[in-house]
Amino acid sequence: MAGLYVHIPFCKQACHYCDFHFSTDISTRLEMCKALVSELVLQKDYLAEEITTIYLGGGTPSLLNRAELDILFSSIRTQFTLAPQTEITLEANPDDLTKEKLEEIRASGINRLSIGIQSFNDNLLKYLNRAHDAQGARRCLETVREAGFNNISIDLIYAIPGLTQKIWKETLQEALSFLPEHISSYGLTIEERTVFGNWSKRGKLHPVDEENSAQQFELLMAILSHSGYEHYEISNFCKPGFHSRHNSSYWKQSRYLGIGPSAHSYNGDSRQFNIRNNASYIRSINEGIVPFEREVLTRENKINEYILTTLRTDWGCDLSFLKLHLEDDLLHRCGDNLSLLQQKGLLTIGNGILLLSRKGKLLADKIAEDLMVSV
Repeated sequence: MAGLYVHIPFCKQACHYCDFHFSTDISTRLEMCKALVSELVLQKDYLAEEITTIYLGGGTPSLLNRAELDILFSSIRTQFTLAPQTEITLEANPDDLTKEKLEEIRASGINRLSIGIQSFNDNLLKYLNRAHDAQGARRCLETVREAGFNNISIDLIYAIPGLTQKIWKETLQEALSFLPEHISSYGLTIEERTVFGNWSKRGKLHPVDEENSAQQFELLMAILSHSGYEHYEISNFCKPGFHSRHNSSYWKQSRYLGIGPSAHSYNGDSRQFNIRNNASYIRSINEGIVPFEREVLTRENKINEYILTTLRTDWGCDLSFLKLHLEDDLLHRCGDNLSLLQQKGLLTIGNGILLLSRKGKLLADKIAEDLMVSV
């Protein structure tokens, strides 16, 4: 099982919180698509197995037109073997998803949409500098259903300054009214190289405190669980059978290839990181060189990544896998700490699997950090 990620590094405007690589200058969009096609050719031997998931992320992939999508998918299908019923996801902004655009998207073979709703509150959308308003978000979700898409994910953000428990509850209830198959929800992180990061330095923005953030996360878990959604990863919830197969492959250490500026790749033994610069990326690709840095993973790196990713999931951290494949006896190495975590009700150990409790999920990163080996 292997995945393909394609990074589309363009946006109409910069959201105040976003630290992903993108440019608001879309004049090189076609040139970029041609460079992506060239990188697909240059990287065709990176993965030997068939592709089971494709994910177009960004940036804003929904900015691509039908011709640009056709260029990309024609090359993908030429260079790689796709498994039957490959999951093909497109990240999209609500303001892009017109009836006509959705027809183009379906014709390209895309069968899953990840839609950046973020909020149904106009004041918060303006604060985040999103390009759509609440009514546009509602209209988009209705149009997507009318277009026949039956596998949609929506993104929501909590821990936004000004987001009360009341507004957050209303947001979740409204999101559920559209019956999405999947919901991803993230606490707002203030990144240094963003507008919010700059505001924070100047004292114009004060991040939500940990207690309020935790309360909103607990409300998220409670409402979605009550509505029948599986909490299969810290930030991800789905109806039964609608896990994000692509993102799950990351958490299960499956191999994947990342195409485009800033994209990452992983083959089990190393990671690659493409350059975060559109012009430099295009220039290098046109010279037949993929501009990346590589990190060779040590045994310690692999142990720590396995602990960090699996503890976030509902399939948990497999102690026998660590012992058999990575020669790490976690029970022996961290026995006292694990006992203390169990006594505090933060995790359970059953059939050789470590699982975080709902309470433990509030401290997932800290717990994982305490169980890691020194590098």
